[in-house]
Order: sequence, then structure tokens, then C-alpha cells
Amino acid sequence: MTFASKLLETQQLLKKIVQDHASVTFAHSLGAEDMVLMDLITKHAPSIEIFSIDTGRLPTETYDLIERAIKHYRRKIVVYFPEQSAVENFVRINGINGFRDSIAQRKDCCHARKVEPLQRALKGKAAWITGLRREQAVTRKNLSASEFDQANGLQKYNPLIEWSEDDVWDYLHEFDVPYNALHDQGFPSIGCAPCTRAIEPGEDVRAGRWWWENAEQKECGLHVKNPDDSATVSS
Repeated sequence: MTFASKLLETQQLLKKIVQDHASVTFAHSLGAEDMVLMDLITKHAPSIEIFSIDTGRLPTETYDLIERAIKHYRRKIVVYFPEQSAVENFVRINGINGFRDSIAQRKDCCHARKVEPLQRALKGKAAWITGLRREQAVTRKNLSASEFDQANGLQKYNPLIEWSEDDVWDYLHEFDVPYNALHDQGFPSIGCAPCTRAIEPGEDVRAGRWWWENAEQKECGLHVKNPDDSATVSS
């Protein structure tokens, strides 16, 4: 499929999502893919709400991008924060960087800082949109453009599922879309500051996320399909 065909298909899907659902929201991670979607949504489906989650430990460059994106598109990004008590409890028990001590503790941290705020953001919505792509990770190779999110009880759409990394960057450059400055410093995938590093040439695009874990474990819980999988916690 050509890039032009993928782009047209994505535009059409966004319009159909709005037609099919009364209340739709887009989970904006401020990554490269999600900046593509913010641009496309603003142009082709502006009624879709946009929200983001501030985990409390994002890189400075991500906060800078939130401000730039709001000014560039002249539209609101609703920001959700973790429950203070949940974060305090995790730190008291595990330490400020206890997420590095075990996969279970890392997932507990992700749940407090990402999953619970996501659940609040999705409450009352009929559908939500993400920037997931199939080629991003082994944990995403079986995803579809549209699927029912059992964990959160609503329809979920991944409009860029078939896009390649080159497709994403071709779009960003062609349409002069703002993006995170860390992308130019070797960070293709960006999450919380202490859980993200630059990658080496030839490494997988998500090798810098939770780099101390196996690739099969690298999901944070935002994109589980089944509520029983919530202990297997993605961004």
C-alpha cells in the first residue's frame, strides 16, 4: 500500500469514527505518531477530544511540546494527572525509583501514573483513539485498526496501525508538524524521563523504553485487551 493510500484511509477512518460514535477521545502521548494524529484530527475530525496524561516524570522536552502543540493548533489538550495518594504510596513502599527493581514494581508504577488516569479520561466515552503502529514492537504485531477494548469497555481505534516509521516522519516533515526535540537526539520512543534512553544505531525503536526489561514485557498497561491482563501492563 502506498503512503498516499494509507493517508487517505486514515482520514476516512477518522471521519467514520466521528459518525459512528457520539463521544470520542484521542489519547495523546506527544510522540511522533500522536503528533501526526493531532494534525489529522484537527484537519479532518476536529470534534474529537484530545487528552494527555502527565505522569509527573515526563522529560522537559515533552512539556515544551505540549505548550507548542496547543499554540500551533489553537486547541485544547485536556491533561490528566495521577492520584497523589497512589503515587505517594508507591514511593513510600518501593522508593522513588523502585520501578527498576522488578517488573511487578514497574507495572505498579505505570498503573498509578498512567493506567488509573487513563481510566478516568475514558469514563463516559464511546470510543478512543491511539497512535499505535504494528511495527513498533512485538507486543503490538497482532493489533487491528479497530477493536473492542474489554479492559475499559469501549471501542478502540488505531488509525496508524499500518504506517511505517518512514510514513510518520514523511508526514511530519511534509506538513511541518511540531514534534518532540528528543526525537532529534536519538529517542524514537519517549515516555517518562527515568524510563527512556536514546537508542544505538540498529536497535529496535522501542529499545530505549524500560531498557532493562525483555522486549516481550515492554507494555505499561494502557493497551491491554483483556481486564485479566491488567497485570501485564503500554505507551
